[in-house]
Amino acid sequence: MPPAHPPVPRNLAEPPQEGPPDGRWADRLRAEFLAAAADLEDAATIGALSFFPDRTWHGYTYVPLSGRTESGNEVYGYVRFLAGTDGRDQSDFTAYADLSDEVIGSWRGGEDQLAQVTLVWGTALVEDGVVATAELGEHTVDQCALVERRFTLIAPDDFAGALLEVRLYAANDAELARESLYADE
Repeated sequence: MPPAHPPVPRNLAEPPQEGPPDGRWADRLRAEFLAAAADLEDAATIGALSFFPDRTWHGYTYVPLSGRTESGNEVYGYVRFLAGTDGRDQSDFTAYADLSDEVIGSWRGGEDQLAQVTLVWGTALVEDGVVATAELGEHTVDQCALVERRFTLIAPDDFAGALLEVRLYAANDAELARESLYADE
């Protein structure tokens, strides 16, 4: 395969390492998320949370979540923490609410080009999806197997004239859906 011009960062994040949180761990993540959501309207009525696959990049693990309030509003966010070397000793928790994609860093390419490293999560709205991918122009830059129809991606965006797009694939690699992060496209 010939070299990429310009070089595009791919598969920056570790694949998901843990299954959906449960027990005390789920309670801890819920508490962090609810504290971050406290200033949102109707946050006190957030019900059961849906956890998205974890992803780790740059030493931090990200666990996106969402929940619905009694009035029907959907609240999105994530909890970020430093994981210990054994994956169990967590510290430095931070939580954000009311978003479903977030720039979490940057990647510098050649010639002063800068990619925005973006955390994206969602739920497949189309049946039979098994893998979500992040596409930057003609390059697949991340992928995540769906867990209970949910995915989490960490990928470069807005780099070398290309913008991030999420695609959903079936088990036979047939594309089922695609969506840009940018509403006007």
